[in-house]
Amino acid sequence: MVNFFKKYHKWVSIILTIFIILFALSGIVLNHRQLFSNIDVSRNFLPSDYSYNNWNNAGVAGTEKISTDSVLIYGNIGVWLTDTLASNFVNFNNGFPNGIDNHKISKVFNSNQHGLFAGTYFGLYKFDKNSKTWNKINLPLHNERIVDISQKNDTLLVLSRSYLLTSINGETFTKTTLPEPEDFDNKVGLFKTLWIIHSGEIWGIPGILLVDLIGIIFIFLSITGIIYWLIPFSSGRKKKKNKSIATNTKVRRFSLKWHNKIGWITLILLIITTSTGIFLRPPLLAAIAYAKVDKIPYTELDSPNPWYDKLRRIMYFEDSDIYLIATLDGIYYSDDNFKSKLKRVYGQPPISVMGVTVFDKVNQNTILIGSFEGLFMWNLASGYQQDYITKSPIKVKERGGAPLGDYLVTGYTKHFVGKEYFFDFNSGGWDMNNGTMFTKMPNEILNQPMSLWNVALEVHTARIYKFMFGNFYILFIPLAGLLILFILISGFIVWWRRY
Repeated sequence: MVNFFKKYHKWVSIILTIFIILFALSGIVLNHRQLFSNIDVSRNFLPSDYSYNNWNNAGVAGTEKISTDSVLIYGNIGVWLTDTLASNFVNFNNGFPNGIDNHKISKVFNSNQHGLFAGTYFGLYKFDKNSKTWNKINLPLHNERIVDISQKNDTLLVLSRSYLLTSINGETFTKTTLPEPEDFDNKVGLFKTLWIIHSGEIWGIPGILLVDLIGIIFIFLSITGIIYWLIPFSSGRKKKKNKSIATNTKVRRFSLKWHNKIGWITLILLIITTSTGIFLRPPLLAAIAYAKVDKIPYTELDSPNPWYDKLRRIMYFEDSDIYLIATLDGIYYSDDNFKSKLKRVYGQPPISVMGVTVFDKVNQNTILIGSFEGLFMWNLASGYQQDYITKSPIKVKERGGAPLGDYLVTGYTKHFVGKEYFFDFNSGGWDMNNGTMFTKMPNEILNQPMSLWNVALEVHTARIYKFMFGNFYILFIPLAGLLILFILISGFIVWWRRY
């Protein structure tokens, strides 16, 4: 039995070594997004799926009309100024730090009272008309990722992933923790729990650095294993005659010694990191997507803020004086200016576990809501819902299925000469009435690079291997994860029996 484990520990490791090293390196980059935010990678070096085509790959999140014939279009492409015919595009990113990751925009909002604002992954910016640059605003936040900007009368509303920020002058902001919901159970999604265990965020900065170290250990074990395999065993007589052989033997013994020692000492941490990662991608994601568990005490999850990392969109209805909040736990509202617990809006359309991407007001009773489940019209008063892309009733999905719809909606706009367009992650922008494509992408946008962080994400989630495995790439994470667990356990068994 030991010979079986020894044999397949070696060959499975050899086959997976390059993938394990790429998993480890990409994981380290993912853990330090801001550190690597100014580093880009040309799309020419990536598979064709990562080239822009018809404004796909979340290129467009939305648009904002800033004058009669001026529209800002924004998303992963940054911010660009165009007209209502989308006939010409001018770069509107002056002032943002270098690096395409610093140009990714969640929301652009034009306030008549306070000016033009942009919410990015790394903070809130205000546009200076005189210098024609974006200037960053200081916020009372640790994590400055902004997800939405709106307004109530003369008060600016800025939503981070955990807090609501308000300002009456557009310059200084007050941070507010929203009250807990009426159905608050102090639980958290199993997906979120496994996610931050896998990244190490569950223990804050020390946890992130620990997972970085685990990544380095994976690389070390891979390299020492390959060295041990490549350098042949030499007898004592040969070593005496040839100094290079003696050196190789020392390297081989060093590699084996520390491969075994580091491997068994860190085995539990390596297994936890591997096993949690298996469930963060389809198909196993479907098994945990909607499950909730108790918060782990004394961790980052055990926050007194009931909305820690859960807020996604905010909307205010003037006529009824109601706030509507989109969260990872569903849609909630406040009708007393957040003085009491938030109330759940029941009968909501399907929303992907990845969160809301479109949250637009149609009128005082109706909103348009989009995610990777699709794009839906929802009348809050009557409860009526419609698939806004197919103009048909919403299909009822069985609970536990894949958290994806027929359309992976990343954005929507109605600012181009009365036309409506939605943007799908894979296929890009489409006219919702006649099915024609959105305007041709100018070369300056088409040739934009991809951030190193996003390249690392594609590697870490195995989506980048689609060009090798086709649609079977979706099985790569669970299969590779199980094989890595086999490598870890079989290696320990061989070491234990021998030593």
